[in-house]
Amino acid sequence: MAEVHLDCLGEACPVPLIKTQNKLNQLNVGDILIVEIDHSCAMKNVPEWARKEGYSVEIEEIEEGHWYIYIEKNK
Repeated sequence: MAEVHLDCLGEACPVPLIKTQNKLNQLNVGDILIVEIDHSCAMKNVPEWARKEGYSVEIEEIEEGHWYIYIEKNK
């Protein structure tokens, strides 16, 4: 199991979502993708998409307007 960091700071939708989808395709089952974002649109869209796809998602707000989204590739 690996943890992979994806920096999407300063990027607006749909770029963080597309990068997240592409990176998850490269990971193995059990790996965790940590997406770092600072855009409220991505904060809504990335976790929503991941949950719809069946992935486990956790969100941590690092500071105001700066989040880590933890996505476990479970399938």
